[in-house]
Amino acid sequence: MVSTYHRFVDIEGLRVFYREAGDPEAPTVVLLHGYPTSSFMFRHLIPELADEFHVVAPDHIGFGLSDAPSADEFGYTFDALAAHTAKFLDALGVDTFAIYVQDYGAPIGWRLALADPDRVWAVVSQNGNAYEEGFVEGFWSDVWAYAAEPSAETEAALRPALGEEAIRWQYTHGVPDPAVVSPDTWRHDAALVARPGNDRAQLALFRDYVTNVRLYPALHEYLRDSRVPVLAVWGANDEIFGPAGAEAFRRHAHDPEIHLLDGGHFLLESALDEVAPVMRRFLARHS
Repeated sequence: MVSTYHRFVDIEGLRVFYREAGDPEAPTVVLLHGYPTSSFMFRHLIPELADEFHVVAPDHIGFGLSDAPSADEFGYTFDALAAHTAKFLDALGVDTFAIYVQDYGAPIGWRLALADPDRVWAVVSQNGNAYEEGFVEGFWSDVWAYAAEPSAETEAALRPALGEEAIRWQYTHGVPDPAVVSPDTWRHDAALVARPGNDRAQLALFRDYVTNVRLYPALHEYLRDSRVPVLAVWGANDEIFGPAGAEAFRRHAHDPEIHLLDGGHFLLESALDEVAPVMRRFLARHS
């Protein structure tokens, strides 16, 4: 068993927590988490990859064990999170890497790839959207309304998404047997989201999500022109980013590998034994 190391590094005055495993001389895989979690979501995947790859999984600013400055001290946008992640990778000396993106990790990963296409040698998307087809309409209507007109009313409609019940739903909805998902997951995330002032940071990112959609045409051009290998391994029962988002990669990616598995938004919690071997084969073929 390869050890996973739990480390901190200072990036422009902010302390970033990250998990790291494997030989630094091996091909690097960067795991980018989504809302409302952290690198904790990769705690079981990292050992599955680290015997063959150098694996790095940071907590984004405002999430997990990384610093969470107030929304007055840090501009919470996806541009800012991606720029900070790029500086984090530079600090670690990571020049080229594959990305595994999920939820918020996707728009952060897309920005890294668009900023320097030669750095990214493969893309694994696990319920990480790149197409408008992937948005499940009922879930996103309040997000779009808040982005279009931030107000007390539109904010109030989104605030329940910050609570433990909504976070538990993200973990258990669409899972064939929810009893396989540990309550540690949603309670861990809910406690960190509930830190004083973190609500304003998360609301800022909700409001900024629309900028990710505007990025899609450039992303599609990148997928087509770069011919970067793409694996979409997707929880088919996710009612946040639906399976149409996985199938849509066929429109621009070169011969993408697509797997729709019986699971939900946080697929690793219920289908790690299916995801890990698919990833290992894909990464080994393209590294």
